[in-house]
Amino acid sequence: MMAGKEVILTYDGLKDLEKELELLKSVKRMEIAERIKIAISFGDLTENSEYDDAKTEQAHVEGRIQQLEQMLKNARVIDEDEVNTESVGIGSKVRIQEVGSDEEEEYTMVGSTEANPMKQRISNESPVGMALVGRKVGDEVEASVPNGTVRYVIKGISK
Repeated sequence: MMAGKEVILTYDGLKDLEKELELLKSVKRMEIAERIKIAISFGDLTENSEYDDAKTEQAHVEGRIQQLEQMLKNARVIDEDEVNTESVGIGSKVRIQEVGSDEEEEYTMVGSTEANPMKQRISNESPVGMALVGRKVGDEVEASVPNGTVRYVIKGISK
């Protein structure tokens, strides 16, 4: 991750990152230290897979802690008051309908850090997100996705 790159977050996204960081720093670090201590007690470290696994996990956790701290340092939280309902932007809830379909779907537009399509959170940097940003209710947008091109009509924008 590039140092200094602004990370745009919703308030919920900020809280999630802070919670993950706290969990890693407190619980995970202690669990791994305990695993390393136990593995060392087994003796010979040259062929000690428990020790190797614990050290590998420790490296991953420390890397993630650094990444989270960097993201939080560069975080810009979108205030709900900043979310405008005239056009789609980060923090907007947008109701869209695929052209030719009867079903509407609602997504929250978020920065790439918080994107999670399974939770209806799409990134402003994703193909569909990029097509929607700045557009208004009634606009038809087109996005290239892995299996072709999709067209949506924006049905509503809310906070």
